[in-house]
Amino acid sequence: MSSEMVLRSTRVVTPEGTRPACVRVIGETIAAVGSYDDAPRGADVRDAGDLVLMPGVIDPHVHVNEPGRTEWEGFETATAAAAVGGVTTIVDMPLNSIPATTSAAALHAKREAARGRVAIDVGFWGGVVPGNASELDALCDAGVLGFKCFLAPSGVDEFAAVAEADLRVALPVLARRRMPLLAHAESADVLARVHADGPPDRYSTWLASRPPEAELEAIAMLLRLAREFGARIHIVHLSAAAALPMLRAARRDGLPVTVETCPHYLTFAAEDVPARATSFKCAPPIRDRANREALWHALAAGDIDLIATDHSPCPPSMKCAGSGDFLRAWGGIASLQLALAVTWTGARARGHSADDVSRWLSRGPSRLAGLSHRKGSLASGMDADIVLWDPDEPWVVDAATLRHRHKVTPYAGARLVGRVRETWVRGQLVSRDGGLTATEDPRGALLTTASS
Repeated sequence: MSSEMVLRSTRVVTPEGTRPACVRVIGETIAAVGSYDDAPRGADVRDAGDLVLMPGVIDPHVHVNEPGRTEWEGFETATAAAAVGGVTTIVDMPLNSIPATTSAAALHAKREAARGRVAIDVGFWGGVVPGNASELDALCDAGVLGFKCFLAPSGVDEFAAVAEADLRVALPVLARRRMPLLAHAESADVLARVHADGPPDRYSTWLASRPPEAELEAIAMLLRLAREFGARIHIVHLSAAAALPMLRAARRDGLPVTVETCPHYLTFAAEDVPARATSFKCAPPIRDRANREALWHALAAGDIDLIATDHSPCPPSMKCAGSGDFLRAWGGIASLQLALAVTWTGARARGHSADDVSRWLSRGPSRLAGLSHRKGSLASGMDADIVLWDPDEPWVVDAATLRHRHKVTPYAGARLVGRVRETWVRGQLVSRDGGLTATEDPRGALLTTASS
């Protein structure tokens, strides 16, 4: 690839809206976004016709699981899937790796596992667990982009849930360091009071075990602490639309609170999940159709800031496909490669635009991760992270073509619209038409607060 090129399309998603434009790239950086006919004489012009040229997707909620659980996923497979799906940056969660990223030493081990093996750029969240408050400053100094905690059991012993008392120790540190706390917001107390009495192979049994009240109680506590400490709080994977009024009120009061939801909450509905179909299990759970549509309305209104996958794969045996037992199966959905197409399919059906999708999948995540000065928009001086995609092409998900380590996903056989054609990371073509183009020399960078 030459050090300078121009990508041109009649549909370029810019901060001002979608328009005909050309994007001039020099090295790793966008030098300018000009009019459609504004390419310099003699430039290497790549004309994409009427395909959409958009900032690369940023997924801030990915469980790569390396080191320690590479039989679940790993940096090579996760970033390959991301690249093919138009994702140019991920931020890895502090679990389910071993060790969990709850100390600077564990972060160093994770970076070493990733070094030279990532097809796209990767950042890291640190973890807040009981007893590690003394590690938080060191994790900040080592370059984590923020912190994650669970208010209910995480499913792995090495990443324990925190109580309010733990957060009262951690939040002053995070507020002082201006770091966001990403919270899995389900109340352990509420969940402990619920008894799942139905048949374990029925989705309704799993749904009843994780009521909306668990999310509401946890979010109410987090908002109270945000008000007290002035710390940034981010609610991950919001499922219960019933929490939206209190979140809207908190934001009206000026609390530094942001919210994400996930493609599966926007796509599926509890009424439609078949018996024994444990590929649909996640926590919090997929809720009913009315709840799904309320989440879409909240996205349109700006009450939900972004969409992230919560890509959480596991070996197929952990999904208990044989028994179809929702209560025993691992709770997590694999979807990293599909986020753009799934989101666009639902968004287009509801009258939303590519600008909306870019706001939810690129700009919002860049702000959460502290990367908005270099990623998340097509503008001069930004990283040349670009996805080129066909918004009109229908296709069917063939699980065999997914580059995740394991192919179990509720999207198998789904009819989608929107096909990724090319993915560029800092000016380098990393994927074209479902294949990788830089397998021998992966160029993904490991992001820190210093480098970002």
